[in-house]
Amino acid sequence: MASVVSLRPPAPPPRHSAPPARAKVILQCRARPIPPSEQNVRSDERTRRREALLQIFLSAVSFPFIANNASAETDLQQSFRIYEDEMNKFRISIPQDWLVGTGEANGIKSITAFYPKGTSDLNVSVVITGLGPDYTRLESFGTVDAFAESLVNGLDRSWKRPPGLAAKLINSKAANGLYYVEYTLQNPGEKCRHILSAIGMASNGWYNRLYTVTGQFMEDESEKYRSQIEQSVSSFRLI
Repeated sequence: MASVVSLRPPAPPPRHSAPPARAKVILQCRARPIPPSEQNVRSDERTRRREALLQIFLSAVSFPFIANNASAETDLQQSFRIYEDEMNKFRISIPQDWLVGTGEANGIKSITAFYPKGTSDLNVSVVITGLGPDYTRLESFGTVDAFAESLVNGLDRSWKRPPGLAAKLINSKAANGLYYVEYTLQNPGEKCRHILSAIGMASNGWYNRLYTVTGQFMEDESEKYRSQIEQSVSSFRLI
């Protein structure tokens, strides 16, 4: 006698069956919120970076007025001399006839400015600021490209209505243990200012210090002054 085979499909699994234990753990890990303490640490780190970048910004815009304005232009010599600061451990080449001014400011350890007599639109400055112990090298700020983009984007206010300061990144590179950043700044209705910067870091034995070298000239006078500023900024060395 032939046997009878049932063709009825198997019963479906229960609709509310629990997922495997491993999948449950994975879902719980993905849903883990960031603890408030970790959020505070990240926020503090971003704040410190913004403050350090703000010091760089101040070094770029504070010194156009360090020299007295004068209507007569001064012929600048092409020869250079070496300026060495043994206390702050740096040296730089500056045009032979440029004046030197030094000082301090709130939050800034040292300011040294070099400028020709009779013009306030052309100068080179070295600003030294203190850093926290977690900043041990330039890479603490990120790569040179990330650093440059953060700096310039933080300065740019051209997107506002009405538009504010326009900042444009031109070039960035790392060499000689320094970060080099080239960019422009322009306030609405004013001439464009060209900035060449070198950024370095060193310790004086007690705390880390950020060195910001800023050379600036007006964009419409680039052919006349760029080579001087470029030579001076690129000559900066920590000693």
